[in-house]
Amino acid sequence: MFSWVDGQPATTLPLVDRGLAYGDGLFETIAVGGGQPVLLERHLTRVTAGCVRLRIDLDAAQLRRELSAFCAELGQGVAKLIVTRGDGQRGYAPSAGAPRRILQAGAMPAYLPQHGESGIRLFPCETRLAEQPLLAGLKHLNRLEQVLARAEWQGGEFAEGLMRDVSGRVVEGVFSNLFLVRDGVLSTPELSRCGVAGVMRAELLEQAQDLGIACQTRDIELNELLAADEVFLCNSLYGVWPVRELQDRHWSVGPLTRKLQAIARHLLDC
Repeated sequence: MFSWVDGQPATTLPLVDRGLAYGDGLFETIAVGGGQPVLLERHLTRVTAGCVRLRIDLDAAQLRRELSAFCAELGQGVAKLIVTRGDGQRGYAPSAGAPRRILQAGAMPAYLPQHGESGIRLFPCETRLAEQPLLAGLKHLNRLEQVLARAEWQGGEFAEGLMRDVSGRVVEGVFSNLFLVRDGVLSTPELSRCGVAGVMRAELLEQAQDLGIACQTRDIELNELLAADEVFLCNSLYGVWPVRELQDRHWSVGPLTRKLQAIARHLLDC
């Protein structure tokens, strides 16, 4: 595969890049089909809004042009976009230099079909997400919590892990967002303290509301999750995975999960 840095083919980065030194930046993982980035507007909205919050002076129009050209060359697969603050001197004080745009091409992950068909077992991670409202929702480059959580299980018995915050509230999967259904109401955790506001999460919430499905974004406790009628995960690469087991709780794949899974599949197949 191949990569671009600041719009040019490249395979190296300066050692003084602040993304490497401090995780000073953001990233997007974008499905690409037929040379087109899937959910492009949502990805661009999230990364540009994140740059505003981090005070990174991103040229959004330039990024759009580069991303479109990169995806056209890739054709099919995954484009990983990384935006860093660029080069900097030693110390935490933000530099005034130009931000750096990194694009990496990859193949679509070979997820097992049964994850979407019959559902997955969800591992209850011990690693907790710290609460930092200034960074909540952003897909920033500081992912050590996810690295530690993912190290808690090996092998194929579990496809994903459940992450909670320091107070024990349910937040998300290690690389997914989480939804539950109870009495016909679709709920997803509030992400104002921590967690990543996923683009597929946003798309499914909007689509569900358009279909007249009652939706809530709120704090969710573990006992509420275990009492749900349906549970599923989503992200921008695999779409929707039903959850069939967490701890000693078992679920069947429910009708609302299947409805939203079909919507996600259509988006990813376009």
